[in-house]
Amino acid sequence: MTDYMDYYGYMDYKSPMTEEEQSIPVETIDPINEQHGGDHYKVMSIQPIDYITANGMGFCEGNVIKYITRHHNKNGAEDIRKAMHYCEFILKYQYGVDK
Repeated sequence: MTDYMDYYGYMDYKSPMTEEEQSIPVETIDPINEQHGGDHYKVMSIQPIDYITANGMGFCEGNVIKYITRHHNKNGAEDIRKAMHYCEFILKYQYGVDK
């Protein structure tokens, strides 16, 4: 395995992972089964990341999907506002529509 300092070129880089975590082969870690900050995606039959990547969506579209999908289980109206904000980015940068 490549040393992080050599790979990134940073002299002072310290991996946030423990030695035990670093020894786990990458292919055995399935991030879809691990969620940080709640369980609002695990309760879904299709997780947003699966839908977003399967459909080749970009950053803004992916965030719209993420926030719309989780609003009932996490931040309610705040997530709807965030989704709308990313829709405004899409309108502006993909379609040239300003407010």
